[in-house]
Amino acid sequence: MPFRTLDGVAVAGRRVLLRADLNVPVRDGRITDLTRIERLSPTIRELSAKGARVVVCSHFERPGGKRVPAMSLAPVAVALGKVLGRKVSFADDCIGPSAQHAVAALADGEVLVLENTRFHPGEEANDPAFAAALAESAEIYVNDAFSTAQRAHASTEGVAHLLPAYAGRLMQAELEALGAALDHPQRPVAAIVGGSKVSTKLELLGNLVSKVEVLIVGGAMANTFLAAGGTAIGRSLEEAGMHAAARDILSSARAAGCEMVLPIDAVVAAELASNVPTRVVAIGAVPADALILDVGPATVELLKEKLGAVKTLVWNGPLGAFETPPFDAATTAIAKAIAAATSAGALLSVAGGGDTVSALRHAGVTDQISYVSTAGGAFLEWLEGKTLPGVAALSV
Repeated sequence: MPFRTLDGVAVAGRRVLLRADLNVPVRDGRITDLTRIERLSPTIRELSAKGARVVVCSHFERPGGKRVPAMSLAPVAVALGKVLGRKVSFADDCIGPSAQHAVAALADGEVLVLENTRFHPGEEANDPAFAAALAESAEIYVNDAFSTAQRAHASTEGVAHLLPAYAGRLMQAELEALGAALDHPQRPVAAIVGGSKVSTKLELLGNLVSKVEVLIVGGAMANTFLAAGGTAIGRSLEEAGMHAAARDILSSARAAGCEMVLPIDAVVAAELASNVPTRVVAIGAVPADALILDVGPATVELLKEKLGAVKTLVWNGPLGAFETPPFDAATTAIAKAIAAATSAGALLSVAGGGDTVSALRHAGVTDQISYVSTAGGAFLEWLEGKTLPGVAALSV
């Protein structure tokens, strides 16, 4: 889907409403991860350097349309200022007189953060009056929050129809990466889908079988596919109610010419705990009292072989219970193989989803992947083939 970017847009002296995702993790009043702020900063720096008056808006947590002091963006505005290395002003509301006065006080190149948009019920309701009140702050709208693009909220979709609307540089990078991975990829294309439940990724799997040549299924959801085919999986986590759906996906893959790759061996243990005794067994030889907690070394070698023959990869979900050693071994090994192929220029790799990002960080290869999405739900819905309201509003 073609979309409008900031290329050639005259912003000097103009008020730009920048929809960001400042919903950063906070523990005990302290921001524990600045990644979202850091990835947003290039767009703010560019707009500021070009003389725009940058008005940043965002949601933060779930205040339910009420003013909750603990969910104020004031501390996040301070953190943004530190990342940018400059003063960032803060308005104690996102609409109304206080917001208007703060916006009016901005000089060219200055940056202002508005208070949490979700302090107003009109945000999540995509209320036209609330969207119009937000739009009063600006002459141009820029959405740099792909991570919220699946929501048709006032600040992500409503305002985009009231002002000239463009994708910010982070949004642009995300859309270009996803487009290169699935819309117009270099083939062959592979996808790795892991995690625990088939039920949460049914639409994703159904869409991917028609998009990729190789679909690798790992994590506990692979157990459901194995059990659906009659393979004994011991006491392993699975979804017995999804066996028919799993068989339908396998059938759809065959019809589409998509090769589905399931584990051929597994690392099993009596319980999920750190550094418990483990065994490697062939699929089909899982003891009745054992849990499958990771794919085995033969599967890792098979996956490396499959990935070595493709040009593009999309990855969502780990291959095992990677948070608990030693069940991180396969996910880490595959992450390093993907990183090596990407660094060598042989593979375009796009990865996303909270667990996947954590696994890449754990493997120490985040910077060696072509594009890592922190968008979560929006990334997943894009892979499912859904139209995202926040993106559609930016289309040419």
